[in-house]
Amino acid sequence: MESLYPLLMLPGFDPRPWGTRDLSPIYPNHKFEEKIGEAWLTGDDCKVANGPLTGKTLSQLSEEYRRDLVGDAARDSRRFPLLLKFLFPHEKLSVQVHPDDEQARRVGQPWGKTECWYVAHAVPGSQIALGLKPGVTADQLEQAIQEKRAEDLLNWLNVYAGDMIYVAGGTVHTLGPGSVIVETQQQSDTTYRLYDYGRPRELHLKDGLAAVKEKVASGKVIRPAPTQLRGSHNRRSPLVAAPYFVVDMFETKEALDLSTRDDSGRSSVQILVAVEGCGVVEPPGAEPVTLAKGDAVVVPASLERFGVRPQWTLEFLRAYVPGKPLPEPETRM
Repeated sequence: MESLYPLLMLPGFDPRPWGTRDLSPIYPNHKFEEKIGEAWLTGDDCKVANGPLTGKTLSQLSEEYRRDLVGDAARDSRRFPLLLKFLFPHEKLSVQVHPDDEQARRVGQPWGKTECWYVAHAVPGSQIALGLKPGVTADQLEQAIQEKRAEDLLNWLNVYAGDMIYVAGGTVHTLGPGSVIVETQQQSDTTYRLYDYGRPRELHLKDGLAAVKEKVASGKVIRPAPTQLRGSHNRRSPLVAAPYFVVDMFETKEALDLSTRDDSGRSSVQILVAVEGCGVVEPPGAEPVTLAKGDAVVVPASLERFGVRPQWTLEFLRAYVPGKPLPEPETRM
């Protein structure tokens, strides 16, 4: 087997009817003839774009390298644990819900789909809908879907660049236009559409309504203040710490040393996504990898330590699987 090294991922651009041809906030040099809704960065079928493993998918590498790639903290040694992607909503997404772990297992899936959204860019007036209004039941939602007024029963929130939104499995939700989102989620694509504004796409009312939770821990994450990293001009902003993922933002002006182990001592694959600027990921004894705006670099758990060196400045998200049980984050609507 080839030795593992930081893997630059090739984005997979996914057409969606609510997407846009202009991805310039993140990918200014890409031109598209169809509307792109999502840029997948670490899906099972996403491919490596650098080094000897070029062209291999994350599912192939997870099967081959197992814990050396995904780490001790991942629940399944053969499956890449986290899916990260950019979302580019230009119109409203469908009103939808994802199952939690319990509901997913009832329909034969290994786990559910809890996720979080980092708002990388937002025009004034950008909104999301998150959860049912207080007192609304799943039966009332079903009736509202039939009467084409499902949106009226949802909590609508204004969002701003820098917000982090936690979306627990079972939360009815949708995105409005005007923002660019970095989504971190359990590695699952199970989505139940409940309402789609008359678009000619399949709805999944039976499974979707069974997955709906009337009370959820979802909302804007209440976060601690950013911290200046000792002896440097770099800042770390904790964005969310939750049962399935931890996501931090780093703003770097000089070299930064990072580890694939958290304070539990257990290891996890590290996923770095650049949202502004450019830099390089520097593993000991291996070729550096460029990390520029819109890129994702997967750092295998077995590397233990690695560096990130900005070229001028670099802002990037780091996502990983926590090595110890964490509660759901504190949120507000």
